[in-house]
Amino acid sequence: MLEIQNISFSVKEDGKKKDILKNISFSCEDNETIVITGKNGSGKSTLLKILMGIEKASSGKIFLDGKDISNLTIDERANLSMSYSFQTPVRFKGISVKDLLTIAQGKNSKLGDFCDILSQLGLCARDYVNRPVENKLSGGEQKRIDIASVLARKSKVNLFDEPEAGIDIFSFDNLINLLIDKNRTNIIVSHQRKLIEK
Repeated sequence: MLEIQNISFSVKEDGKKKDILKNISFSCEDNETIVITGKNGSGKSTLLKILMGIEKASSGKIFLDGKDISNLTIDERANLSMSYSFQTPVRFKGISVKDLLTIAQGKNSKLGDFCDILSQLGLCARDYVNRPVENKLSGGEQKRIDIASVLARKSKVNLFDEPEAGIDIFSFDNLINLLIDKNRTNIIVSHQRKLIEK
């Protein structure tokens, strides 16, 4: 179970303190999916970054299976089986899709698994598995590959920041089915009504 207790985050703006998040508390049971929505600038992405350790909360605590992970690094949280999918995917120069997914999945990686994940995300595995992860890929292709790298890890907790960004409507239903997997905990930031209602 992931438990968030009184998380607050503030920044200095023009010499004054500005609250982005104030006393946010909730829990997400094992294998449960929670969708967080709200207007732009309301702190949704910031909350996910705090959960993953990319940002440090001003106050509050985060617990994973009863363990306080509030002060753990990104790597330490990843080693506890947490994964993060960025709103704007990170680009890796000089690495192929297969290499990225192999790194994500670890020692026991299987090409067949990669092909299945890519296909379910609407990418023909044969066309993509050896392609470099670079600027020549469209935003939608990069987003799918980023999501594939998270799914390949098979983490206990997945954090998705607007996974629908750049994904065409035709592929969106498949994406929803992939993300809302009963065998893991998901926290998803989204504006998509279809995902919220699922």
